[in-house]
Order: sequence, then structure tokens, then C-alpha cells
Amino acid sequence: MEFRSYASPGNSQANTSLLYRWHIDLPLLAGITTLACASLLILYSSGGQDLNLIYRQILRFLMAFVIMFVMAQIAPHHIQRWSPWLYGIGLALLLVVLLAGEIGKGAQRWLDLGLFRFQPSEMMKVAVPMMIAWYFTEQVLPPRTSRIAVATLMIVAPVFLIFKQPDLGTAILVGSAGVFVLLFAGLYWRWVILVGISISGMAPILWNYLHDYQKQRVLTFLNPENDPLGAGYHIIQSKIAIGSGGIYGKGWLNGTQSQLDFLPERSTDFIFAAFAEEFGFIGVVLLMSLYLFIVLRGLYIAAMAQDTFSRLLAGSLTMTFFIYVFVNIGMVTGLLPVVGLPLPLISFGGTSVVTLLAGFGLLMGIHTHRKLLPA
Repeated sequence: MEFRSYASPGNSQANTSLLYRWHIDLPLLAGITTLACASLLILYSSGGQDLNLIYRQILRFLMAFVIMFVMAQIAPHHIQRWSPWLYGIGLALLLVVLLAGEIGKGAQRWLDLGLFRFQPSEMMKVAVPMMIAWYFTEQVLPPRTSRIAVATLMIVAPVFLIFKQPDLGTAILVGSAGVFVLLFAGLYWRWVILVGISISGMAPILWNYLHDYQKQRVLTFLNPENDPLGAGYHIIQSKIAIGSGGIYGKGWLNGTQSQLDFLPERSTDFIFAAFAEEFGFIGVVLLMSLYLFIVLRGLYIAAMAQDTFSRLLAGSLTMTFFIYVFVNIGMVTGLLPVVGLPLPLISFGGTSVVTLLAGFGLLMGIHTHRKLLPA
């Protein structure tokens, strides 16, 4: 019987290459590394040329790349076996956070482990799609209504606990990760439309469960000029920074809005505005092209996956990364309410970087652990 491999073009060379034997996908690694370099470049400028900030971010990137490498070594069938355990542990930790978590800036999101603080909601960005993909692995797709109902409860439980912390941004990402698994599993669009209509009809009820600052963010989104020196200040200054960049930008280290401290959170949530001011429309197009390349590579890996679990997980992780980018840029440009999400792999921070690269490690493992199939 004749066999063929789904590894990649030039399979004989790929099998002998060091990166392939280490289960590293070169195109995905190149895209991620380029983003990391761009992050250090703009962080140096937006962070007031603080080398200590850069050193700290480099250490976080190094730790995240090590975790990505480790995750890439794990075969998908092992990931599948561990999925319920990881989900259960994550759910238990969320309950611990709700009961005895550390409070900071008005939110109860962390567990104090002595040497460092741990945010369990971050691990659910990966654990939830793993769990839903595991649940659908042995099922006939598209899933039956009863299966969809159970999967929905699996998604709603952690989303509700994260929302209560409160952390709306992470709740959106965790919910999106689970929903994308449902969509890739073949959820009928009539169900999607029905849920959308139901949520829209419940909007007045859901409004009453929002915290005051979350309501203020929605009102500011609708009319930021109503409070230009208060709640609307962030988004107004962000729009000014983006617009002032023009076609070519003001040049690296020359952004007035960020360098003169007019732009708040310029190294974290609003770093896209600082980037757009210094590198202009052309720089934004290049950055968006890089994000698009990574998303398309992830979808390619999902399409080439050999089993249901790998395909559902890879597709969900990729589209969650897309939502990450979409929501951050949408809120910075005033197209969406501010929900406090960083620009992935660009903003200063450690937890989100580690979570994202762990997910990319899973993608690489899915792509490089494929077996020979009969032709």
C-alpha cells in the first residue's frame, strides 16, 4: 500500500530539519518573532525609552517562548486526554478566586502564590476550547441539540465566574473560544441567529447586571465627547494620536501624543494608537498584514489537522487570537467599547503573552505530530 505524508512540501527536507524534529512550525515562529521584535521597538518609544521596561518584556517573551516550545512537544492525543482535568482545575481555581482571591484595582482576579500572582482566568482561554473540542471528539457532527446545550453550559460556567471578578474582556475571549469550537463543529447558523436575537432582546436585563464602570464604558463609546476630560479622555486622545500619524507617521520616538503623556495606557491597552502615530497608515497596514498572516497560518493548520479534536482546537485558538486583535483595535479606534484587552504580542505584559504562546505551541504540536496516512 502506498503512503503519503501531510507534513509539508519538501517533506524529506522537513523531516531532517532541526525545527521540524523539535515540532516548531517555521512560518508561525517567524510571524510571532516579528511581532515580538515590533513590540520591543514600540515599547521602547511609548515607555519613555525605559530600558528596564524592555528588559522585563524580553524576559517575559523568553519565558513564553520556552512554554511554547514545551507545548509543541506534546502530541495532540495527550492534550486531548488532559483536557477535562485542565478544565476542571481551572474551574475550581476560578471558584477559589471568587471566594478568596487577591483584590487589585477594584477587581478580584488573582491568586497570591507567594513568589508571583496567578490569574486563573487566563488559563481558561486555552482550557475551554480544549474541553469543548474533547467533548465533541467522539460525536457525530454537526452536534445534536442536547450536545450543544451541554457544551453551552461548559462555556457559560467559566464565563460567568470571570465576569463576576469582574473581567469583561477576558470573559469575552473565553466565551469566544468556546463558541468558535461550536461553529467549527458545524453549529447550524439558525442557532447562531437565534442566540443573537435572544441576547439582543435580553440587553435591557443584562444592562442591570453590569458594574457602574462597565455601563460608563458603553455610554462613553456612544458619546465620548460628553465627558472629554473624564471618561471620554482615553478614546479622544487615542483617535487624535491615530489621526495625527497620517500616511507615513511621525517617526519612531517622535509621537507627540505618547511622548508628551497625552495618551493614557500607551504601553498596554492603547499601544496601537502610539504605534499608528509613529508609523502611520503604512505601518498599520504592515502590522495588520502580519496579524493576518498568523491567522491564515493557524487556519491552514486547522484545515490540515487529521482528527476532530485537533481541527476544532486549532480553529478555535486561531480565531480567538483574531478576536483579541479585533477587539483591541476596535476599542482603540472607537468602534467598540473599551473592555481592557491588550494588543496581542505587542502590549507590555506577561500573562497574556504566556497564554498566547502556549496556544501557538499547541498549534505547532498539532501540525508537526501528524502521522502517515494511506494515499
